[in-house]
Amino acid sequence: MEEVGLLPHLDGTERGLVVMMCGLPGSGKSTYAQDLERRGYTRLSIDEVVWARTGRDGADLDPAEYERLKSAIEQELWEELIRLLEAKLPTVIDYSFWSRATRDRYKAAIERHGCRWELIRLKADLATLRRRLADRNRRDDANSVTVSDELLERYFADFEEPVGEGECVIVQERFPGR
Repeated sequence: MEEVGLLPHLDGTERGLVVMMCGLPGSGKSTYAQDLERRGYTRLSIDEVVWARTGRDGADLDPAEYERLKSAIEQELWEELIRLLEAKLPTVIDYSFWSRATRDRYKAAIERHGCRWELIRLKADLATLRRRLADRNRRDDANSVTVSDELLERYFADFEEPVGEGECVIVQERFPGR
């Protein structure tokens, strides 16, 4: 995937900017977030912390254990976000932001701290997501969380599309070779 550099206006120099990556698994959130990290943003990622603590893909864990771990990590990352907001450091949140309520909660916290947010919606059709996840599922690293086709379909059906929320939508191409 060669999407890096597609957000040139996010150069890491704006104090207090928080970029919220929004999209389904396989849409490119981690790729974009890692590019921003190279530009000086602090990246917050549940998947990275799960991997660091367990050395495994979250999908390899018992579902109840994974949910407890994910919930605890999400709270830790929330607290880290607050520290970053107070320090006015550029931050990228590598998280799906599936629901409007979650997006609104984060935006409100960012604004309460006198910071600015950008919501980047990475959008792809189901065929593109399937192809990307099939490629990703062959890897074994912190950003290759396995997502079954059944789970992807459920996520796709339940995703609350941001519309009129100040989002910047980047449509991911469906063609192989990207």
